[in-house]
Amino acid sequence: MDSFKSIIMRSFTYFFKRKYRQIRNLIKWTPIIWKQFDFDYSYALEVFKFKLEQIADFMESDRAATVGASQRASRIRTAIKLMNKVYEEEYAREHIQKFEEIYGKGMTDFTFIKYKDNPKYSQLIQKYELLEDKEKVSEMRSVYEKLFNESIEKQKKAERILWAFIGHNIRGWWD
Repeated sequence: MDSFKSIIMRSFTYFFKRKYRQIRNLIKWTPIIWKQFDFDYSYALEVFKFKLEQIADFMESDRAATVGASQRASRIRTAIKLMNKVYEEEYAREHIQKFEEIYGKGMTDFTFIKYKDNPKYSQLIQKYELLEDKEKVSEMRSVYEKLFNESIEKQKKAERILWAFIGHNIRGWWD
């Protein structure tokens, strides 16, 4: 009879511990879920990053049971850093800094110029296009396009590396 009581008590205790964890989990996820929309992939990335952070936190805690959990947590944190770099367009914006190093700050800024024949409408142009020297403008446009294309390629490569890294490691991100 004592063993039956013991089993019932353990089941009862487990039930309440489980419910406590579920409620705590729900509270933890509420801010993430609250900000979600279904029309943009960036919201799915937020959910994925949040989940990866939770897994890494667990693996770094004293509750992790497997050997090497801290190394796997480190790889998860690396993936999160890479995701931030890629999806905050860090590489895609490098061309602006490089262009401004060559031609000076503010040349990549945009401005609106009203059309002469129809002042109701404006054209969006880059500041360097306002220069008088058309040869210089042509050179700057060529350099800008070259740097822009290099940045886009670097951005694409970083995204490929990120998902290859995740694909290679994700099956080991458990405890």
